[in-house]
Amino acid sequence: MKSPDESINWEKVRAQSARESQRKQVHMLKAGNQMADAALPLHKSIYTDDLRFNAERKHIFLSQPLVACLSGDISAAGDTILFDAAGPSILVTRTKDGEARAFLNMCTHRGAKLVEETEPWSGVKNKLTCPFHAWTFDSTGRLIGQPGKEGFEKCNIGGRNLIELPCAEHIGLVFVKANPDADPIDAEEFLGDYADILAQLELWRAEPVKKGVLTAESNWKFALDTYGESYHFKTLHKTTIAKTNYNDKQVFNAFGMHHRIEFPKLSTGDLIDKDESEWPETIYGGVHFLFPNTVIFFGAVADNVFFTQVFRLFPDGVGKTRCQFAVYAPFGVESESHKANCIAAYDATATVVQEEDYRVASHGYANLLSAPQDHHVVLGANELALQVVHQHIAKTIGMPLEQN
Repeated sequence: MKSPDESINWEKVRAQSARESQRKQVHMLKAGNQMADAALPLHKSIYTDDLRFNAERKHIFLSQPLVACLSGDISAAGDTILFDAAGPSILVTRTKDGEARAFLNMCTHRGAKLVEETEPWSGVKNKLTCPFHAWTFDSTGRLIGQPGKEGFEKCNIGGRNLIELPCAEHIGLVFVKANPDADPIDAEEFLGDYADILAQLELWRAEPVKKGVLTAESNWKFALDTYGESYHFKTLHKTTIAKTNYNDKQVFNAFGMHHRIEFPKLSTGDLIDKDESEWPETIYGGVHFLFPNTVIFFGAVADNVFFTQVFRLFPDGVGKTRCQFAVYAPFGVESESHKANCIAAYDATATVVQEEDYRVASHGYANLLSAPQDHHVVLGANELALQVVHQHIAKTIGMPLEQN
């Protein structure tokens, strides 16, 4: 992992970024919402077509760098997590020399799983022993124990190490490609200028507090669409987010295929036409999207009590979504009350996402399946982030949105 610059006062950086975001939000509220050039109709097959889904699986989930975990999930030597949502079952571990490495969760003898749990599993595994014939591997994937070794001596592949996958760790994020034949990961190139934005979150300090799985009976993109616009706040989240944030207002910042969205609070409107010297201090926050499927929210549950939420959406077939959801204490758990606040943030958010966002996504997707063959959904000009994400996905898989 590239070491973060410890000379930087990240709290000061966040404060400066928060003020700049505040300026952008006030300007947007005064000048008008950010808009795309026009609405974007999407044929229903963008979400329902098996051919397109297979292309996404091949060119995105088996080829692109995916966030497998944060550095804090494997903070010490031997710490191991299971990452199976992308397709193949994968183990990500911290070696004795501090390196993050990833391997197929597969014994090279007869293919048995070394860890038979389900994600989100984590544990300490300085050695991995196959439950079938007790072949044993160390944290670098090297075969170190082979009962009945003499039975394999005349076979030139009779004693193989684990199958390694491309893995890279950068600014607190652990990336994996779910294909052992894929090219190595250059995390700095993949993130580009976005790394400077994400570095403010100090993800390398984040301590995991609670994890779970949310599900939607919909295509993964249909569920992902719920994270990129505030057009639905007033109706779908009228008892929660709509009480604190504007409906259908956002500041969108693109960084290659990634982006950050800021949804202004209602109190921001009070700053219009006030001199900046009269503005109150504000805290940094925002919705950070990492292509293709990860959303990171950084914010506070109370005054200066921050938390980090990570959503990673994966397809479970063309019409089902599994979201690996986790909440972290951004700078480590400070006290039992702080931990309780982070758990409360997880529970409250999980309820809203599962019972509101994923509920309507599941119902809408069911309706798409029975809609007329030429039916289109429409992404409005006010749903700019959604349009951009769909365009990047289509370009990555080589299937234009216009076909069908």
